[in-house]
Amino acid sequence: MARPVRLLNIPDVTAAGQATWGQLYGSARALALTELAAGGDGPVLVIAPEPRSADRLRDEIAFFADDRLEVLLLPDSEALPYDAFSPHPDITSQRLRTLSRLPDLRNGVAIVALPTMMQRLPPVEWVLGSSLDLSVGQRLDSGAFRARLASGGYTAVSQVTEHGEFSLRGSLIDIYPMGSGRPYRLDLFDEDIDSLRTFDPETQRSGEELAEIRLLPGREFPFDAGAIKEFRRRFRAAFPGDLNRMSIYRDVSEGIAPGGFQDRCLTS
Repeated sequence: MARPVRLLNIPDVTAAGQATWGQLYGSARALALTELAAGGDGPVLVIAPEPRSADRLRDEIAFFADDRLEVLLLPDSEALPYDAFSPHPDITSQRLRTLSRLPDLRNGVAIVALPTMMQRLPPVEWVLGSSLDLSVGQRLDSGAFRARLASGGYTAVSQVTEHGEFSLRGSLIDIYPMGSGRPYRLDLFDEDIDSLRTFDPETQRSGEELAEIRLLPGREFPFDAGAIKEFRRRFRAAFPGDLNRMSIYRDVSEGIAPGGFQDRCLTS
């Protein structure tokens, strides 16, 4: 496929890595950024003033980029630090997808709003190290797999409909991974993965057959025994008094992540 003709004259980038445009109206700014990224030899980071502008830039740049560039958006969590509720699972799913793709982004655009950029992010090692690749024919201990999903932040349900849920029904394992646009159904034969398929969460009907899939962690922070132990140590150092009377301390000590706990972990 022939490379599209440039529609804008892109100014030369200075030694300090700066380029300046003027009088960019409407979607011209997104077009200029697209052409800059397409002509460069590395990814471009776009910082928007607020989340709504970031969403709009993502849509406009994706339109102009077509299939030339990968366009990633790190959405705002839509939850303030110390709020008593956690981000919606769909938001966490998109954030984890972007965070997992950033280390491999070689030619594309990453978009983030300034308020979102000021929040702490999980280590790259956590996002990548907690991911799991599954393929047809792979041996899988369903009991150990269930325990790993639960410790990774996935919720066991009777029927999977949202990101971060999984269900075990005999030899079938349904899971809606974070970062995925569709849920998957694993069919086991003894302890081997016999088939991997997508399925419709509304009708529960199986769909396309796949050879392999990747599962991202269910949270942006670790919540294993080591993480809980470290949380307890830091909490005791920061807050005096009878900690057993503090609900968040009790819940975390028992392995329960209360509402808003994610933002407290990433801002503490």
